[in-house]
Amino acid sequence: MKIKLFITLILIFTCTGLYAQTLVKGGVFESGSGIKLENVFVRDMTNKQVTLTDKNGRFSINTETGHILLFTLPGYVADTLYVVDLSQKHVELKNQPIQLREVSVVSTRTTSFDPHKEYPEVYEKAKVYPLSPSTWFSRDARMARRLKKYFQTEQEERQVDKIFTRAYVGSIVPLKGQDLEDFMTMYRPSYKFIVSNNSESLATYINDSYKKYKDLPPEKRHLQALESQ
Repeated sequence: MKIKLFITLILIFTCTGLYAQTLVKGGVFESGSGIKLENVFVRDMTNKQVTLTDKNGRFSINTETGHILLFTLPGYVADTLYVVDLSQKHVELKNQPIQLREVSVVSTRTTSFDPHKEYPEVYEKAKVYPLSPSTWFSRDARMARRLKKYFQTEQEERQVDKIFTRAYVGSIVPLKGQDLEDFMTMYRPSYKFIVSNNSESLATYINDSYKKYKDLPPEKRHLQALESQ
């Protein structure tokens, strides 16, 4: 009798765990055009599960009804989806005018971001063990390595944001408002440049970039004009 009860309890807990980790699939597309969007960051705001869309805009994530999924991608307006059922999901993101990178994978860009602390399971799954084939070829392992690279890029972009600020650039060039935004986006330095140069070199780079900016025809100094080419 005790053995039967023990087995029953195991089955109950197992089923409960499976229910809580239901895999939901879907696709993310650009609103209007239907273009499949790759590398959209998808996060379950309740259980903190994360994933990225593939080259066909497809994603799968462990979630359940009642949870909220957040979708973010640079150049697009972030959107959320309330999971009311476990059917295939179709998500569309609206394109927004090119501007300074404002995407956040977890919080605002002004706060610190340590993915090792916030997503330790990603780094654990990303490890490769020679005698464990699953760490090389499994879906979870491959996705973990993609997420690890994604987080690295996010950390680097935050470092650029921390140094290449509106206040700093605006103190060097006589631009304000949207003109300043456009200039900073057009001549945004790379992470490699930021970590390889000091403040004097950055100031020189900004001044040189401003000379190039002034040499442009007026219609070429705005990002909308650039996009129409």
